[in-house]
Amino acid sequence: MQADDVLGSLDPEQRAVAESVRGPVCVLAGAGTGKTRAITHRIAHAVRTGVVEPGSVLAVTFTTRAAGELRQRLRTLGAPGVQAKTFHAAALRQLTYFWPKVIGGDTPKIIESKIPLLVDACRLVRRAPDSGELRDVAAEIEWAKVSQIGPEEYAAQAAKHRRAPSVEVTELVRLYDAYERLRRERHLLDFETILELTAAILTEHREVAAEVRQRYRYFTVDEYQDVNPLQKLLLDTWLGGRDDLCVVGDPNQTIYSFTGATPHYLTAFPVEHPGAVVVNLVRTYRSTPQVVELANQVIGRAAGPVRARRPALVAQRPDGPKPIMKEYADEPAEAAGVAGRVRELLAAGTPAREIAVLYRINAQSEAYEQAFTAEGIPYLVRGAERFFERPEVRKAVVLLRGAARAADPADPLVPVVRHILHGVGLTPEPPGPGVARERWESLNALAELAQSLEGGGTTLPGFVAELERRAAEQHAPPIEGVTLASLHAAKGLEWDAVFLVGLADGTLPIVYAETPDQLEEERRLLYVGITRAREHLHLSWALSRAPGGRRSRRACRFLTGLTGGADDDRGAERGAGTAKAARPAPATVRCRVCGRSLAAAAEQKLGRCTGCPSHYDEELLESLRAWRRVAAEQAKIPPYVVFTDLTLQAIAERVPASERDLLAIAGVGRVKLERYGAAVLQILREHGTANRMGGGHPRQVP
Repeated sequence: MQADDVLGSLDPEQRAVAESVRGPVCVLAGAGTGKTRAITHRIAHAVRTGVVEPGSVLAVTFTTRAAGELRQRLRTLGAPGVQAKTFHAAALRQLTYFWPKVIGGDTPKIIESKIPLLVDACRLVRRAPDSGELRDVAAEIEWAKVSQIGPEEYAAQAAKHRRAPSVEVTELVRLYDAYERLRRERHLLDFETILELTAAILTEHREVAAEVRQRYRYFTVDEYQDVNPLQKLLLDTWLGGRDDLCVVGDPNQTIYSFTGATPHYLTAFPVEHPGAVVVNLVRTYRSTPQVVELANQVIGRAAGPVRARRPALVAQRPDGPKPIMKEYADEPAEAAGVAGRVRELLAAGTPAREIAVLYRINAQSEAYEQAFTAEGIPYLVRGAERFFERPEVRKAVVLLRGAARAADPADPLVPVVRHILHGVGLTPEPPGPGVARERWESLNALAELAQSLEGGGTTLPGFVAELERRAAEQHAPPIEGVTLASLHAAKGLEWDAVFLVGLADGTLPIVYAETPDQLEEERRLLYVGITRAREHLHLSWALSRAPGGRRSRRACRFLTGLTGGADDDRGAERGAGTAKAARPAPATVRCRVCGRSLAAAAEQKLGRCTGCPSHYDEELLESLRAWRRVAAEQAKIPPYVVFTDLTLQAIAERVPASERDLLAIAGVGRVKLERYGAAVLQILREHGTANRMGGGHPRQVP
């Protein structure tokens, strides 16, 4: 690849970044504007033109997966050998290397969690440990340590920063002090101490600093708006007064200030580095103009210095559907409404893995897990257990690794992998919703990854090596399920369709966001959520928590007066003193056996209470399932996207005789009627004929 080839595919602003090969450079990159593309092409261009040797480059980011992606892109661009690491990985490597030389002895043991040590600290200060409290205490200690605040300073600094820990400040100081004493006595390192000690060794030992600075001469830092004071201290120590530094970030996506992150280092970069090249990336390739317009309107009302440094995004994609704003009577109704809309997207061909439901706090996920389970919609909760740490995945990888040692290179990859995964629970058809389904989805993701690699001649040992690389970089294969995640966990990700739920004041902005800075961070959180959507965007809120409750909530204040080209489904409520238009009450669905009103989504789909008697022809249901399998295989979609099990059961029970009858069954809809109606009715007719001729069992009607 020639140097010019590295630049040829870039837009004007991205090219300006890539051609600014000497620092200092500050890139203000809006959501979806190709920041990773810009900085990797900049590094590759600098390497290709001889400005820097690849081994002298250190690219720093915040997650193992992001670092892996940087390395992969740089290899593709002809710049292998560039070091791309997280702050902690880079610091730990240096600390481990230099510790025996300048300190002596073994490197201290690293603790993955503060909780076990805090349990011992509780005993030391004679306090009963509480798991919920200890998580909060651990978070406060992390904030204090990255902010370079010791136990003796915590009380004053916590008051200054308006921290509100769940335990008394005096008790937290005692626990913090006891934690640090135990950590030092036991020769242990937490993640913050890794950075502290690395910076200290570089500062106190000139020969160490000289060796590190001789090795690394060219620095790039991604997500610079999330840098905390401790990371900035280490970065400055690495630089040692040099200025070959490129930083990239977006002040509008600063959503981690509660952990000590601050956008100040990004926004003040031109002041700290006079003469720095500053480039704004504003062409967004992710979202449609309709989504971008709403995002610009939300962030355009932001206050303070952050807003002044970010021009509006300019959409590069074709037009798409308008964002939808919808108000619901209560939270269960909101969850059911979202599940219904998700079902429509699935029926229209949107893959489940390209749909996300995002919320402010993790506790909000329960209602959506229940609603999706009732509808037979697969889902996964992001931010829970990492993919490669799941028991079924760990066991599968062990078995695959063992089989790879004796594998015949001529063996086809996919059959071998599926045979091994079958032994740990991968079946041809997925089980019903719940834990078993989640395990099946994990194993199926491994099988589908093997399928995607088979065409390239990958053998079983090569497949295992790919799994180990992905595990090291936390690069999980996609799982076919709708993503449920908090807004914080969604940063850096994107989907075709995004549902932002629970957008009521008190939840977003969260009730304890009181200061102007805290409220502006909540606005940025909404902006991050909006900009996760490529095409479909649905924003919703509920007026009360439970059915029949007092409808006292109001929509998120950041949406007041904004439509952004959105379809607002709240009725006539604009303008002071205007009463909301009354919405028609949803039609009551009654059991066709006992006549009772049906509330549960599963019962409404069946058209009867689950406890009421019902008889259907098992052979008919099996015929419908067999047809569904074929239809799904032909369309290359999961079977539930054709019709869920509940919908097939309802069809078998009610045996509709016409398109109108079929359309009356919940879960069909006009799109599915047009796509599958004729085939289903033909099966029903053929089955009825077979019954009349004695070829089947007669249908029993309750």
